[in-house]
Amino acid sequence: MVDESKNIELTEDDLENKSKGQLIKMAGQLRDRRNDLNQMASERASKRDDLNAKTREKVDKAQEHREKRDELNEQVQEHKESRNELNAEANELFDKVEQLKSDMELDEGKDLEELEEEIEELEFKQQTEVLSSEDEKELIEKIENKREEYEERKQKLDQNEDLEELVEEAEEVRSEASQHHQKVTELADKAQEHHNQMIEAYREADDIRDEADEMHEKFVEAQEAADRHHEDFVRVQKRLRELDKKEEEERKSERDKKKEEAKEEAEEIYQKFKEGETLDTEDLMKLQKTGLL
Repeated sequence: MVDESKNIELTEDDLENKSKGQLIKMAGQLRDRRNDLNQMASERASKRDDLNAKTREKVDKAQEHREKRDELNEQVQEHKESRNELNAEANELFDKVEQLKSDMELDEGKDLEELEEEIEELEFKQQTEVLSSEDEKELIEKIENKREEYEERKQKLDQNEDLEELVEEAEEVRSEASQHHQKVTELADKAQEHHNQMIEAYREADDIRDEADEMHEKFVEAQEAADRHHEDFVRVQKRLRELDKKEEEERKSERDKKKEEAKEEAEEIYQKFKEGETLDTEDLMKLQKTGLL
């Protein structure tokens, strides 16, 4: 803020009643204070401009992050569309797989892994439990039946190359869809990072802009005070010119008065001279000065 205690106050009474010497001193004070305030205003304007430049830098940086975020979001959308298309294609392929299995009656009964587990459990029971001849015979038959069922289902699967190829194709398409989903996640994370950086840059820009606005107010305050001192300085200078003019007029009036008095005195001396009176040297010099002799 401007230290108002250093300001110079000029009143109409000062202009009208202060002496010329006092006014000259006041003019110097007003000039010096004006110069100080102009310097202060210039410094504040420079700081304000620097802050405004930093604000623009932050806004530009925020815009860069915005553009990068939007670019990444576009890529996210593209990968999403590819992922969704591939997932839809994979679903269709897996539906065909299920249809083929159904046609081959592979969808009925247990799958190979489940049959394999059951066989292992029965074999473990045969090896670890003490069974009667009849129970063991029955267990062996169960194991054989399970193995036959396992081999039968395995042969059907192995013999159907179309099914295998279809499953492989479906899994490849699903894998490709997963890759696009991974890209969606990666790019979305990067887009979010740029979004956060954009928000932070805008926040910093707002903070710096507030500082710049505050500095502009200080600049205006100093500049207005400088302008006020300049106006008062001009008023004092004008008053001093008026006083100089008045003094000059008074001096001229005094000179004219003395000249008139000298002329009147010379005319009196000349009259005496015409009347025959003797003139001394001083009288003669007065007549010469006025051109009467």
